[in-house]
Amino acid sequence: MKIVNLQERLQEATLNIVVYGQAGAGKTSLIKTLPGRVLVVSAEAGLLSLRGFDADVAEVATVDDLRAVHGVLAKGGHNYDWVAVDSLSEIAELVLAAEKAKTPDPRKAYGTLVDQMMAVCRAFRELPINVYMSAKAERVKDEGTGRLMEVLSMPGAKLSNQIPYLFDEIFRLAVGKDRDSGEIIRMLQTAPEPTSDAKDRSGRLEQYEPADLGAVVSKIKGE
Repeated sequence: MKIVNLQERLQEATLNIVVYGQAGAGKTSLIKTLPGRVLVVSAEAGLLSLRGFDADVAEVATVDDLRAVHGVLAKGGHNYDWVAVDSLSEIAELVLAAEKAKTPDPRKAYGTLVDQMMAVCRAFRELPINVYMSAKAERVKDEGTGRLMEVLSMPGAKLSNQIPYLFDEIFRLAVGKDRDSGEIIRMLQTAPEPTSDAKDRSGRLEQYEPADLGAVVSKIKGE
């Protein structure tokens, strides 16, 4: 066992951020605002939105591909400051499809899906570099209030509920129009609201922050 100073440990800690939002909100484009060198792990056909962005990319089609990327990053010897996984929702769909092909029992397929995705998320969270993960959003009815809630979209309610607990920062990418100019505005919701969820464990962010992860990271670190 090693005892260290808390503040020194926090200075060394890496960040893990999940951003969820509706299709077309700009979750992939948000990768361009990450500070430093980025490895993009893509499970979607959305790389055109990163045109002109200097980064490396690893395209994955299975959870084994994702594990292989993790293995490379865990060994070190690379120059990446961030790994950006785009997107968790798509990877989960790939895992579920593979499991359904193996077994006629859908309950077993969903159970394996939860186990594999939770293990992958934990593994990436523990990497010695910063992690950004995107996810789709969906609207579901809250059983307690009857309200429609916008939540992180994953196959199976159990997985959708459990994944947010693994990460320090869960942001919703909100898109709207400026009342005066009509210009499209993108903001990161960082705290819960009656019809959508989010969290900021740093306690340093406003309810809404501009959709700029570099600026958000600076505020979290107190720079």
